[in-house]
Amino acid sequence: MKQTLKFLSLTFLFLISINCKAQTTAMDFQGVDCNNNPVHLFSDLDAGKAVMIIYYMANCGSCPPVAQKMEAMAENINLSHPGLVKGYAFPYNNTTTCSTSASWVTSNNLPLFAPMDSGVVQVAYYGGFGMPTVVLLGGENHEVLFNTQNFVTSDTTTMHNLILGMLNAKTEELKSDLKVNIYPNPASNLISLEFELMNNAETQVEIVDLSGKQVLILDKENFEAGKNKKAINISSISSGSYIVNLELDGKLSTSEKLNIIH
Repeated sequence: MKQTLKFLSLTFLFLISINCKAQTTAMDFQGVDCNNNPVHLFSDLDAGKAVMIIYYMANCGSCPPVAQKMEAMAENINLSHPGLVKGYAFPYNNTTTCSTSASWVTSNNLPLFAPMDSGVVQVAYYGGFGMPTVVLLGGENHEVLFNTQNFVTSDTTTMHNLILGMLNAKTEELKSDLKVNIYPNPASNLISLEFELMNNAETQVEIVDLSGKQVLILDKENFEAGKNKKAINISSISSGSYIVNLELDGKLSTSEKLNIIH
């Protein structure tokens, strides 16, 4: 019993210590979400994506409306910047099961949010325990762009402007980067990517749907400077509209639309 109390006391002191700091950088997480999809926060941020996180209580009546407002705002941005805003939903504790978390996301119609579990340390890190806690992250330095435990409707506008500011700045940086030609498009079984590199680079291709959910990711490959061509089998992907992201040396370089018809 004494050992248990000692552990709880140390945990409490740890949470209090990080809770007292105004965090300016993100806390990384990686593994799989509650739908068994791979996730890695810093990879999202390094790829130039904005990441929204909501920390909620399962029985919190004010939590779903906040998440729904965030969802609508992000989906609007994804129309012009496909797949570049992602979301994660964490319970505030470590006892809420993955099944409950996945159900919370589904029942509240939040397809953009990947359901997660075990959020207690992160909640404390971001200053926590007011539910919902909302955090917006972005940038290559893994910055905390926005953080609140007292969400109001106008915060949606604030987050919208912060995300667009970040993404538009990124777009300006990428204007001189490579262009990718995808053909055929629409396609049903195979597509070819043609691109020209100024320098040797490690490349990775990712295909996401319009909500930003990853449907295919290829292994990283090294390509030499000059014209290159890559064939991709897309026969297992359902008909619909998608975005093909091409990363160079771990950074998003271009995004192109792809229509799949079976």
